[in-house]
Amino acid sequence: MRTALAIARKELSISFTTPWAYAVFTAMAALTAFYFTDLLQGFNEVQAVARRVGWSQMSPDFNMYRNLTDGVVVELWGSVLVITLVVTPFLSMRLFAEERRNRTFELLMTAPVRPIDIVLGKYLGGLGVITTTLGLTLVFPVLLSVFGRAESGLALEWPTVLLGYGALLLWGATCMAVGMFISALTESQMLAAFLTFCTLLAWMLLGQLARRADEPLRSALTYVACDLQLQGMIKGVMELQSLVFFASVIAFSLFLTHRTVEAQRWA
Repeated sequence: MRTALAIARKELSISFTTPWAYAVFTAMAALTAFYFTDLLQGFNEVQAVARRVGWSQMSPDFNMYRNLTDGVVVELWGSVLVITLVVTPFLSMRLFAEERRNRTFELLMTAPVRPIDIVLGKYLGGLGVITTTLGLTLVFPVLLSVFGRAESGLALEWPTVLLGYGALLLWGATCMAVGMFISALTESQMLAAFLTFCTLLAWMLLGQLARRADEPLRSALTYVACDLQLQGMIKGVMELQSLVFFASVIAFSLFLTHRTVEAQRWA
């Protein structure tokens, strides 16, 4: 494990000393800020109408706008799920592809390091980067908490907010594991990013297919659709099924990456 941690520290130092990571951080912050301001504007407009006509006259579809947590933060986390799908491939693409392109992968394979340590070290490094990236989004609920107001006294329901953020971290960790496996298959970083994006997008679109499918296909697609698995946590409901599901996907992706690295070591 000490070797894996050393590799993770190396990956983090490389990531935080290159402009590419900071470009991704900036893109994440900018996109999240755009959705945040748009959601906040919509929330204020609905609140203004509700003050004029009363909530009893409003459609039940607008009940989510009664508080900032459901009306802004929960919706924001849903948008960040999609943004994470877009930015993660650009963070994971270099984990193995860059080593192979620079011809340092062969050197790494001849070092007295086990493939499992290499895989775990690179994944932990990638996990640190995606956690930092998603950590930038916490500034928006903090702003609402400082400047927002609510009749109950607290502007936000922080247990719901933090559980939703936990869902983002779980999704980010899963995307990073899938992206690392694909990065181990090619020496082209752009190809790795493209294939990772296509894979994650297709996975997310399964939720749309599930809504249109008939039984028993609907139940099967609902179980494997990532966005449907995360819906409960995003809304503040802890679901053990989702934790087991994504932990299994991460473990399987790491296993495939390990087998790929081990095969290349003996090739």
